[in-house]
Amino acid sequence: MIIGAGPRGTGLLERLAANAAELLPADRPLHIHLADPYPPGGGRIWRYEQSPLLRMNSMAEDVTMFTDESSTIEGPVRPGPSLAEWARHTEEFEPYEPIADPAVREELRTLAPTDFPTRRAQSAYLAWVFRRAVADLPEHVTVTVHRDTARSVTGPADGPQLVQLTDGVLVADQVVLALGHLGSAPDPRHDALAAFAARHGRFHLPPAFSSDVDLSGIAPGEQLVLRGFGLAFVDLVALLTEGRGGRFEQTAEGLVYHPSGREPVIHVGSRRGVPYHSKTGYRLQGPPAPLPRYFDATAVDALLAGHGPLELRRDVWPLMAKDIGFGYYHELFHAHPERTALPWAEFLAGYDRWDWYSPELTRLVGTAVPDPADRLDFEALDHPLAGLRLDDAEQLQQHLRDYITTDADRRADLSYSADLGAFLALLSLFAQLPRVMESGRLTARSVAAELDEWWFGFFSFLASGPPGFRLRQLLALSEAGVVRFLGADLRVEADEATGTFLATSPTVPGHTVRATALIEGYLPKHVLDRTDDPVLRRLHRAGEIVEEVVDDATHTHRSGLLTVSPADGRIIDPTLGDVPHPRRTALGPHTNGRAYAAFSRPRTDSPAFRQNDATARALLRALAGRRAAESIVAAAR
Repeated sequence: MIIGAGPRGTGLLERLAANAAELLPADRPLHIHLADPYPPGGGRIWRYEQSPLLRMNSMAEDVTMFTDESSTIEGPVRPGPSLAEWARHTEEFEPYEPIADPAVREELRTLAPTDFPTRRAQSAYLAWVFRRAVADLPEHVTVTVHRDTARSVTGPADGPQLVQLTDGVLVADQVVLALGHLGSAPDPRHDALAAFAARHGRFHLPPAFSSDVDLSGIAPGEQLVLRGFGLAFVDLVALLTEGRGGRFEQTAEGLVYHPSGREPVIHVGSRRGVPYHSKTGYRLQGPPAPLPRYFDATAVDALLAGHGPLELRRDVWPLMAKDIGFGYYHELFHAHPERTALPWAEFLAGYDRWDWYSPELTRLVGTAVPDPADRLDFEALDHPLAGLRLDDAEQLQQHLRDYITTDADRRADLSYSADLGAFLALLSLFAQLPRVMESGRLTARSVAAELDEWWFGFFSFLASGPPGFRLRQLLALSEAGVVRFLGADLRVEADEATGTFLATSPTVPGHTVRATALIEGYLPKHVLDRTDDPVLRRLHRAGEIVEEVVDDATHTHRSGLLTVSPADGRIIDPTLGDVPHPRRTALGPHTNGRAYAAFSRPRTDSPAFRQNDATARALLRALAGRRAAESIVAAAR
């Protein structure tokens, strides 16, 4: 049984279909149950029933659910269309099913490969992928979908598992928790502000999934502090502006926002104080860089062969950074040689020789790349407002408009395609990074502060930003006075005397914004002991699952993630002596596999696809070895 029929459950089903002919004899019938209260394919996050204003932050050609020639998997590669390829020829891909919504039909009909689709369009693609996965199963494998919520999983390690649904109990030989992105009870650090809001009748929203929130409690014209500048911020602003009847108009002077009068005044700030960098809207102009070059299997072998603990920033990041730089400069030298002062071969010889932080490499780049704007500077990217102190809030508004304009212009300008080279190199790091994460060699402090906090945040800031048009919209909203910028290192406090939230930032010393509404505008982090999933909650209370804890002599890090076996996702069960449970598996972002996106960019050897394949093969081998004539694999939400 698979609990969860969203992208991860669907991807696992596709791999079960691909591997069944090899690993499951035709005389061993298999019945797969999937349980999810939301439609299969999209699941909760990618369901059709959400605002048409919400979009993906990936271009249509960069989204696939299928393995390809780059996939390093044990099972068979089964290519399939990307979202862009499927959208162009939906009627030609079996099993075909007409799309009911005319707006989605029209969007798919006119979707360009470099467009950023609505989430509704992605929902339609995922629904088709699910239908194809079911159709690809051999005749002796059947599927039943339960539009229901799994409540609990019980049963002995050496016997059938009982899966309690709302309307009955299913008996399964194997259970997979493909639960997707999960929420948790609010972090206790939000309790004081939540209690303050309740006492004074103010609006307070802890981290939440944007498509699920109720924003009706925010009044027109109300002063709102929105803490967070990432993708959740982008969605929330769309819902609070266009979602309330405002509209954008393209004029000769640029994009203009016409308020409806129902919007709040949105004051936004964060740790960095700037929005995520927008996605590029173009393709490479030169040949693809042969990645990886420095952070490859051989380099990771050497790291892991050493003795003593590893630190991500000290030991691993220099290799990662050098590969990102290689992707960046490879594109700059090949696509824009007029902005370089050395032949590529000469530059590469020096680049190969010197370490990332060496003064020799700094001098080489300074010589070879005359314009500082063409040099890759991670510190400046990571801390764009560091040390900036302005006299008043209006100076900050103009400074941020200039910063956002520069970023949006650069990400739309083919002459800066080296940025895309860096982005592709960033993605390539995930071919080897899981080995480092799973090695147990990183110190607990490094896992906490450098891996889970800094690295994934930095990656999202550089590589998981919104489409460029969202930054143009943000500029228009700023010009209209609907959005106001607060600065970096945002601090929010409660003022009992006035019943208001006070927002301050060192970027504008002495400036304070008073607000009557506060939104923590970032996605919730799943924490096992506060999970909102009933299956995990009951297993945790029973002591049959355990949170990942990384500790050493100097630090203890509780990640909040479910501990599983890295090889195949088997759940580690403390009641069995902290060994993998033979009948329970979990995949996805709630596990310490730190699974990356369930769908991926084509030809990038997606780690999630590798996980799906390994898990599918382990499940099929276990099921093929059973003595019973029938077996059930349950796929859970």
